[in-house]
Amino acid sequence: MKYGYARVSTTHQDLEVQLQQLKKENCDQIFSEKYTGTNKKREEFQNLINLLQEGDTLVVTKLDRFARSTQDALEIIKDLFNRNIKVHVLNMGIIENTPTGRLIFTIFSAFAEFERDMIVERTQEGKMLAKQNPDFREGRPKKFSRQQINHALSLLGNHSYKQVEDMTGISVSTLVRANKKKRAEKIIEKELI
Repeated sequence: MKYGYARVSTTHQDLEVQLQQLKKENCDQIFSEKYTGTNKKREEFQNLINLLQEGDTLVVTKLDRFARSTQDALEIIKDLFNRNIKVHVLNMGIIENTPTGRLIFTIFSAFAEFERDMIVERTQEGKMLAKQNPDFREGRPKKFSRQQINHALSLLGNHSYKQVEDMTGISVSTLVRANKKKRAEKIIEKELI
């Protein structure tokens, strides 16, 4: 039988492109999951590996979907070859259980790991550079400016939270948080005086 495996690293990423490619390859059954490849304990992948039998073919779209580290990839491929299971990486071709096939697989695995390490390094460098900016704030940017929040809080003098939410688009929970913060700041100011 021909089994496909698709994986993305985060829940925000989409599996659809990989699934379409595996369907085009006429896989009898496709396993998929949203799980980081750096973790070897991928449940669906382990289920698939345990299901494979002699003569079966494992199909993945790219090598980095299969394994992220060279050592991990070599261990998996060795186990599959020992069980007479074929491996087809769509952007590479069928990996042959020959000295040349194993060499090519080892080289490509090393490049996949190198590429991932370079991405992590560039991301960390970019983050360090961004943190040098005094205005840097990690995480999602604020939806409303301080001026907009203050205006909404001033409206609370004559309107309910729900009415202010309807007028400004600022949610009740955000208004409540901002109001508590403002009150706490006033208390601190009084204590300092």
